[in-house]
Amino acid sequence: MKKLLALSAAAILSLAPMARAEESKDDVTERLQKAAAVLHEVMEAPDKGIPEEVMDHAKCVAVVPHMVKGGFVIGAENGRGVATCRTEHGWSAPAFFAITGGSWGLQIGVEGVDLVMIIQSDQGMQHLLSSKFQIGGDASAAAGPVGRHASADTDWKMNAEILTYSRAKGAFAGLTLSGASVRRDDDSMKAVYGPDVTTQAVLDGKVPATADAHVFLAAVRGAKSQATAANQ
Repeated sequence: MKKLLALSAAAILSLAPMARAEESKDDVTERLQKAAAVLHEVMEAPDKGIPEEVMDHAKCVAVVPHMVKGGFVIGAENGRGVATCRTEHGWSAPAFFAITGGSWGLQIGVEGVDLVMIIQSDQGMQHLLSSKFQIGGDASAAAGPVGRHASADTDWKMNAEILTYSRAKGAFAGLTLSGASVRRDDDSMKAVYGPDVTTQAVLDGKVPATADAHVFLAAVRGAKSQATAANQ
């Protein structure tokens, strides 16, 4: 039985984009463009976007376009994402990460999910700067509030280091990030910045953004404007 479950999980994970041995710079550029599109679309959702207050409070913004989730008794997540953090000079150049994980339960189906993570504390930011951390273990996470404004009587600032937002392209039972592992995407980092450039140096603002990154960074900067416009 254990062998069957392991084979099922392996088959699910083989469907994910990150199953490729190595990404080219063109692949990474496409990911930046897709991440920008996801952020625009999430913010434009009427009454269901990320509230203005949440964006104001964000330390970092991370996007995983089309994270693959599949399940047959054992569920799995697998995807590649891009993140940027606030610095004293504005948003940092993007760093690249991979997310993998699993959840037990009666789950059948395969689904693509667009995921946005808002890191809202200094401790959560430090986890992102590390080479690897586990959501729900090293860093607490919760579903973020949605709407034009975050209600003043909620404790979204206090509950979790990471707020998560997802947009599903199909029906799927048991969506969760608990136990998912976030780690540095070495292939993508090397493709964009060359060898020996650390995630911390990039997210601390010590590495300049490439021309290909501007579309994603513009989407992050524009997210506040989109939230404000939705309130008018």
